[in-house]
Amino acid sequence: MFLSTSVHWHGIFQNGTNYADGTSFVTQCPIAQNHSFVHNFSAPNQAGTYWYHSHYPVQYCDGLRGALVIYDPDDPLAYMYDVDDASTVITLSDWYHVVAPVMRHLIDADANSTLINGLGRYAGGPASELAVINVEQGKRYRLRLVAMSCDPNFNFTIDGHIFTVIEADGQLTEPLVVDQLQIFAGQRYSVVLVANQPVDNYWIRSLPNLVNPSFEGGQNSAILRYQGAPQVDPTTAYVPPQNILAETNLHALINPGAPGIPGYGNADINLHFKVTNDTGLFYINNVTFSPPSIPVLLQILSGAQDPFQLLPDGSVYVLGHNKVVELTMEIPVVPNVPGGPHPIHIHGHAFDVVQSAGNSTFNYVNPVRRDVVSAGNPGQQMVIRWTTDNSGPWFLHCHIDWHLDAGFAVVMAESPSDTAAHLNPVPKEWDQLCPTFYSLTPTQLGGEGRLSWEEAASITTLLFPETPLPGHK
Repeated sequence: MFLSTSVHWHGIFQNGTNYADGTSFVTQCPIAQNHSFVHNFSAPNQAGTYWYHSHYPVQYCDGLRGALVIYDPDDPLAYMYDVDDASTVITLSDWYHVVAPVMRHLIDADANSTLINGLGRYAGGPASELAVINVEQGKRYRLRLVAMSCDPNFNFTIDGHIFTVIEADGQLTEPLVVDQLQIFAGQRYSVVLVANQPVDNYWIRSLPNLVNPSFEGGQNSAILRYQGAPQVDPTTAYVPPQNILAETNLHALINPGAPGIPGYGNADINLHFKVTNDTGLFYINNVTFSPPSIPVLLQILSGAQDPFQLLPDGSVYVLGHNKVVELTMEIPVVPNVPGGPHPIHIHGHAFDVVQSAGNSTFNYVNPVRRDVVSAGNPGQQMVIRWTTDNSGPWFLHCHIDWHLDAGFAVVMAESPSDTAAHLNPVPKEWDQLCPTFYSLTPTQLGGEGRLSWEEAASITTLLFPETPLPGHK
């Protein structure tokens, strides 16, 4: 295991507290073992379903992740549900039988199983306990789905039930009835489930896009249990969905409309990112992201402000203050970009999805607003808009953690000349993170260095070249 860490609060804007974003080598140095760092931040005007996870290489794949919910006492959609508490949070994740510091060397890492609320079964494994969501007939439940996987997306259904989507990634949506939704790594949805079926046990199904996924033996499943039903596995049958969620049918409920002048290419800053892949490494506009030894925020606070001054070279995009940005991300057919669809996340913002991947139409009037969006498969693109109203360096990356580790990322440095003034005073403890981290020995860093690569080589020959992490020899 890696013995250092940093923790990111996914979806929290951190406006004025970029140093608390928890992103290793972008907003801070990692926290060393036996040391600590207090994240002190506020989240004004934010309510909804978020999560937290390690942002130090691929550490969250080993389990450092969890839900983070901000409840709104004045939720305008509260009339739609009766129950919304810890018992209705549903986390979807993947699990590996080999630790992440070894798995990160594999070009094609595949999960052994998936977990719902931390429980699951794998092919050939025991009939271990499954997660249970308890409901009472006649009540309405706000289920908060959190996709905390390192790789797969999930097609989520509940046998015998439909549900109403009311939130995407911390942003309320116009209510939309569906019977299946696809949720990508990093995304969240709130859905209202009405417990209006006969008292029984029903399968909750979360089918991942892994090799030959199955529900056999309770894999990729949990249990919806009505009060009064026996404590046994369900016997309900899977029925193919009739009303699958399309992202283009989701519309922001509050202040809908993308910022800036409508029309493709009419923003203040129009960016076009082309993603490519070569021997497993990912490139954005021909540059693969390699973590800098000095965090980008520390570079900025030390006086670096121009793209040619900021490291890593070619991966930092400097954006002016209070500008509308329109970003197009293209996944070309040639050369092939494997491992899609790729969920793209930006820190510090939510964005309006003016074009969803696989869709030819644009919507500047009332698109969905969120913080993770699929960039699609080869031959597709997505287009998003946001306003640069949050000075500081913000990571934009694929949320398949193996792909981020393989270079699928850039840094958006918003108005670097304003960053020092925009931040609440940076805590003195933050200043000590880098000197402490860079004083660590290989044993104190963990991850086993060369040994982890050798273990990976015993699994497959499809390996990345050995590239030590910052601080690692």
